[in-house]
Amino acid sequence: MVEKLKDIIVNYVEVEPESITRDSRFMEDLGFTSFDFMSMLGEIEDEFDVEIDQQKASNIKTVGEAADYLESLTA
Repeated sequence: MVEKLKDIIVNYVEVEPESITRDSRFMEDLGFTSFDFMSMLGEIEDEFDVEIDQQKASNIKTVGEAADYLESLTA
């Protein structure tokens, strides 16, 4: 799941996929803006055919947390 997220993340911010880890924070480490993050969530919903709870999404800070949440939705 992290690898799939990396493919999506690099569409929104200028980072090398190899530099993204489970501990990478979207805002602080990867340089996401709130708009970038919400746009990415929309793409993730389309890509994985899931509905992301906006309340839960606002608590996601790292790539690992996002991957774990997505896995719980697709399980």
